Amino acid sequence: MPVVRIQEAASWRLDEIYRYTSERWGEAQAERYVSRLFEAFGRIDAHGLASKPVPAEFGVDGYFFRHERHFIYWRRLSNGDIGIVTIPHERMHQISRFRDDFFDAGAMPAARRRGGVPE
Repeated sequence: MPVVRIQEAASWRLDEIYRYTSERWGEAQAERYVSRLFEAFGRIDAHGLASKPVPAEFGVDGYFFRHERHFIYWRRLSNGDIGIVTIPHERMHQISRFRDDFFDAGAMPAARRRGGVPE
């Protein structure tokens, strides 16, 4: 079974999401929201989500889906694992935000993400 790997840009976005949600609606809501994001990541391999391919004209091999107020961009890594590339908010211009994130080679296992959030 493939491992979900959180790439560097996505890790930063998760931290931003947690921080913003915690400041705006409280730590419990931030925990719930980020946990639901990780639950969604876990459904990618089982095709439990309707992902769409990133359009070919952008020159990246990847997919995306919407989760509540965010878009999750991901790709299949060379070893078969799933790489979460970036997680922009719906109000962000996705194309300008994710292009560089797709070309960032660094990925880290989900277990190394922000502590305290269950998988």
